[in-house]
Amino acid sequence: MIRANAVYENQYYLGTSIARPLIAKAQVEIAKKEKADTVAHGATGKGNDQCRFELSYMALDPKLAIIAPWKLEKFRELFPGRAEMIAYCQEHKIPVEASLKKPYSMDRNLLHISYEAGILEDPWFDPTTKENKGMFKLSVSPEDAPNKAEHVELDFEKGNCVAVNRKKMSPAGVLKTLNKLGGRHGIGRVDLVENRFVGMKSRGVYETPGGTILMCGHRQVESLVMDREVMHLRDSLIPKYAELVYYGLWFAPEREALQALVDESQKHISGTVRLKLYKGNIITCGRKSKYSLYDMNIASMEGVRSWYNQTDATGFIRLNGLRLRARHFAQGGPKIWLCFLSSAAWIV
Repeated sequence: MIRANAVYENQYYLGTSIARPLIAKAQVEIAKKEKADTVAHGATGKGNDQCRFELSYMALDPKLAIIAPWKLEKFRELFPGRAEMIAYCQEHKIPVEASLKKPYSMDRNLLHISYEAGILEDPWFDPTTKENKGMFKLSVSPEDAPNKAEHVELDFEKGNCVAVNRKKMSPAGVLKTLNKLGGRHGIGRVDLVENRFVGMKSRGVYETPGGTILMCGHRQVESLVMDREVMHLRDSLIPKYAELVYYGLWFAPEREALQALVDESQKHISGTVRLKLYKGNIITCGRKSKYSLYDMNIASMEGVRSWYNQTDATGFIRLNGLRLRARHFAQGGPKIWLCFLSSAAWIV
């Protein structure tokens, strides 16, 4: 997913979305091992998770029956909302972090923490105030971050981050390390109103410190190495890829087809990026790669000779402007005749 630079609605790094097919896959594997014929999940009947779980079950083992208590009327009579469930947990001494004072939902995994429901259902409610900022678990607020910036170097191989500050790490190790770094500097907080798959809008607050750094670094290496047309094609597919993950269609054939294109685009995305972390900001301080397509001789404005000839740009621009001139003339604009005499152009 990170190789695809997938971000839903330009803000959400899909931390909960990508976890659900992983959980569902494990459930199906355990069901087969235990010879069970049914799986269950505790997602509400209003959100995206019910789709993510159930579409994954159907793709992996369509014979399994599915139990979803929140969609049973009898269950909803006992537990109309979160308050009743919290009270039930307290009565039966079931430890949960939610309370009547802070009745929001929290979902945590290696990539992020999400918060929604309860007091967060009001999109005007501010969770960053002094009274409310205790909600956050992975990051300090940018105001409380250190006054001194910290640099970090990320090494990528074929689109995957394999080392932090020249220390080789597993994918899990990379995320754990970057979560600590990013959290310390107030990076990765997002507060958005998003469009759910089931049709309604919902407000979510997310902490993704490591994932935010990882995505930024990945994009910077790509900027140096990836061909323009390949990048633009891949980028045009990011909304669709992110939508498939968000909707719960990870195991769908269209996501697998897109993945083939994404992975092909990543074959040479190897290199190092240097980033500066400071009070919620990620500032790029350098990138390098043995596969770099950047040619200083071509890009230089200092008169360095190369196989790029500025004179070629004249015809290139004239041909690209042909349709614009034709449109102007066709819509009744004044006729402009260019008379080329020597090196001078006279407008008649």
